[in-house]
Amino acid sequence: MAEISQLTKNLISSYSFWQKSKIKKEGATIHVDEVASKVASFYERIRTIVDWKEEHLMQRAAIIRKLKRRFLDLELNNFSGGEIAEGLVLELIRGGYFPNDTIEESKIQDVQKIIDKYIFILKEGSENKKDKTRLQLYNRLLEIASCEIEETLTPSLKEMALIEYMFGLMKERIKVSEAVYQKNLLKEDQKDIQIYIAVQQSLFKFDDPIIGYNLLKYKYPTWENPSDLDLLEFAKNIYKISADIEKELEHPLAKKFYIICEKYDTAYLLIGDILAGENTEKIINEVSEPALLEGYIRISYASRLANLKTKITRAAVYSTSSIFITKILSLIILELLLAKIFSGSLHWNILIVDILIPTFLMAALVINVKPPSKKNINMVIVEIMKIFYQKEKTDTYEIRIPRKRGVVTRFILSLSYLAGTVISFGFLYWVFTYFGFPISSIIINIIFIALILFAGTVVQKRSQELTIEDNQGGFLVFVSDILFLPIAGLGRWMSNKWKRYNIVTTFLNVLIDMPFSVFVEFLERWRGFIKDKKDDLR
Repeated sequence: MAEISQLTKNLISSYSFWQKSKIKKEGATIHVDEVASKVASFYERIRTIVDWKEEHLMQRAAIIRKLKRRFLDLELNNFSGGEIAEGLVLELIRGGYFPNDTIEESKIQDVQKIIDKYIFILKEGSENKKDKTRLQLYNRLLEIASCEIEETLTPSLKEMALIEYMFGLMKERIKVSEAVYQKNLLKEDQKDIQIYIAVQQSLFKFDDPIIGYNLLKYKYPTWENPSDLDLLEFAKNIYKISADIEKELEHPLAKKFYIICEKYDTAYLLIGDILAGENTEKIINEVSEPALLEGYIRISYASRLANLKTKITRAAVYSTSSIFITKILSLIILELLLAKIFSGSLHWNILIVDILIPTFLMAALVINVKPPSKKNINMVIVEIMKIFYQKEKTDTYEIRIPRKRGVVTRFILSLSYLAGTVISFGFLYWVFTYFGFPISSIIINIIFIALILFAGTVVQKRSQELTIEDNQGGFLVFVSDILFLPIAGLGRWMSNKWKRYNIVTTFLNVLIDMPFSVFVEFLERWRGFIKDKKDDLR
């Protein structure tokens, strides 16, 4: 029988507490009308396609969208406040983001308290600031507020326990060379923060808002429940606090910490899966035996691998649909206008190609996704044994100074990248010209390909989340990287721009969201009125 490490024992205790917290508590829960919920859920499914993000981020994306709409009303009324939590929570439940009859009614007041806190910070901290700076803070704080609201409605006890577990072990394993500190590339007190950020990014693919929220709790323990004095202090220093968080998220060495954590995150994910099993008590009693633990690892690995394949397919379908609706639809409209201006008309066969290219390209990228090799599972088992049980010697991973490239090397690398860019875009231009596409269609189709290639690259990276072995690739991979990276880079740039200037999303937010939510609320009240009248007839 092997001795379980103290950090692992702490994780087991946290998971036991999480299992007990799932038991339904007594007390009134929030109920919404089923018919109104079906209508709202249908609309939200459409929004899911339009606003597609990683699956675990969709719930919070909806909170942000609905919270911004309500804060806009407050902004127009000079932040006069008001009870807006109830409407927000009811709308989220109707939309299917939270199960009906499961959230306690008391949560509404908790959410209102959070909203009041951020209103106070925005009011007290936004004075005498330029509009652009104030707007940036406004958006950032609303995103963080949405994280806190989501955490209040559905506490992530299990996820945070696993983050703390990996964070504790990685603090012991990741070492920073003295040269890094001497050159002032990283301060000693920043090391733990960078590890904390990297762990969240690698384990659960958290984005900047939720990592920022967790960093606020990490650096300011009273952030969630501040006293009046603390709240006033936060409001006065909110711009500095926000800038510090932003600085940590954009640290030049952040990528090096992430690469290490990303490589070994599979072991921690599988430990979490094992402890989250239905028969937790039985599992806890058995994992002290390495042979039994290995059996659980193999079962969890096979299950996660099967789920990963499903996720990849779903992500490919949704991301392609999202690109088509929000980007390609916009570009086809633009293409029709340009064709009308320059050539007088646009052939339908060109529009058909516009639609088929992204579909087939994404399909090809997904088909080429390869599962981890058979030896990967053995490497995962070895890694889990190292971290699960008490060991006298632990592995270490060193963060070193980035190798400085000389002028000649930088020139050759830049020239190679430029050559790859010219060849890639030149080949695409030649193909479309050969088949007689007008210049406007060529530009639009190159943008299509760039967007899909970037989305496909993200999906392919997601497919490697269980891979712990090093995969350097061969000569063909090296050549394809040179040729495809410039196009994927354009896709990434275009995708980020569309987040700001998404015509379809803006249209839905401004002209559909508010009237539709009012209609659904009216439908629920109307059905309640009819039900009351029926009861009177008894």
